[in-house]
Amino acid sequence: MKPINASSISLLVILSVACFYSSCGESQSELGVAKPVFDAHIEPILVENCIPCHRENGGAPFTLTSYEKIRKKAKTIAKVTALRYMPPWPADPSYSHFIGEKRLSEAQIQTIQNWVKQGCAPGKNPGALLANVKPFQSALGTPDYVMYLDSVTLQQGDQDRFFLMKASAQLPEKTYIRAVELVPGQRQLMHHFNGHLINYTPGAKSNFNTQPLKVEITPNSVKSQTADLDLMTDNGIIPERVHSVVNYLPGVIGQMYPEGIGTFEVNSQFSIIGNDVHYGPSAKTCTDRSKINLFFTKIPPKRGLGELMLGTNGVSKIEPPLVIPPNRVTEHKTQFTVPEDISVLTVNPHLHLLGKSITAYAIKPNGDTIPMIRIPKWDFRWQYFYTYEKMLKIPRGSRIEVIAVFDNTVKNPFNPFNPPQTVSERYEYGGSSMKATDEMFQFIITYVGYQPGDENISLRTDETTRSKP
Repeated sequence: MKPINASSISLLVILSVACFYSSCGESQSELGVAKPVFDAHIEPILVENCIPCHRENGGAPFTLTSYEKIRKKAKTIAKVTALRYMPPWPADPSYSHFIGEKRLSEAQIQTIQNWVKQGCAPGKNPGALLANVKPFQSALGTPDYVMYLDSVTLQQGDQDRFFLMKASAQLPEKTYIRAVELVPGQRQLMHHFNGHLINYTPGAKSNFNTQPLKVEITPNSVKSQTADLDLMTDNGIIPERVHSVVNYLPGVIGQMYPEGIGTFEVNSQFSIIGNDVHYGPSAKTCTDRSKINLFFTKIPPKRGLGELMLGTNGVSKIEPPLVIPPNRVTEHKTQFTVPEDISVLTVNPHLHLLGKSITAYAIKPNGDTIPMIRIPKWDFRWQYFYTYEKMLKIPRGSRIEVIAVFDNTVKNPFNPFNPPQTVSERYEYGGSSMKATDEMFQFIITYVGYQPGDENISLRTDETTRSKP
């Protein structure tokens, strides 16, 4: 089922209804609409900014898909929007801007306040826009191919669990893939998924099996992708690997770049490997079966993506080391000097539960500063991949600096320990611990090599705004 995009929300309906009420003398200003009604003034705001999550399969804990449901939650909606707790958008818009910002204007917030205080007037046709809302299937549209991961049963009381997973595909011929999207079955429980692609040349694996596989990683298990997930070719060679074709963190939706950027070619047989698939603690018994959506294109690759990871598991060390004593607020920094001109497309800051804030910027060789992102109030539940409106040039010799603050006190409502205890990076299973109760400090940059004029290339596409309901 295809989710409707911005055009499908029917801007003509929104504009015509809004104009009708405007012509009837409703005052609109920085203080919002003085006498708002649901269909003309409230419904468009919620459909644009709230319903993408608050619908069936949307990831929010309840749906807001009718006037009646919204009316029952009206006071809560007014409160959380006034506090800017909802819609969640952690990045500071006064520092840098990104595609898909979900941030209400002061006028929109006040309009909601006025509507609730005045009794939640329905208007003449409440729910007309909501009637078009479909259950969430994809943020990018209708996929050309769907790969399913093996199911995982999570028991009530389970703590962190980790898996290696493999999903495989058999296509008729070589294909160009423009975008790959992971859609979790249990959004509240999947913490992260890092997916890499294994590309088999024709005839390299005669017994190619498209059945999904999984191996749970435990302290007593041996982490062996090649053996446990049956990755070897017939002659015992590990095939070509494409790094990070798909990633997921809480709050992330699929990302698609303009044609030719980030596109890659696959042979008829390929697999996507979930590296350290992480499920967080579960308060219920349930089954997750996540899926991977593939989007094809006929346009061949033009510019491949690079990935630069600073901090934990990355190219730069953290100073001072990431050890956070109890009852302390600590500041840590990591930095890296880029050896060539790059054009940044997307950034992904990543901290765990003790994170308080994170700021990233680049200092050019001439001393000028390039703001990259600032998150003044870190929230572990919303860890977006932030894509710039246009490519951001970072010149050769620039020093990227990232500063993170961690709060290991009782004042931190997300602190997993009471009383607080020392928390740090911890290494297990051959790498840094991904457990939410341990800590990480990463800053991941997706980029392409710079070409003249990149600064003017918009990264907006119809697809990148398809997270509408």
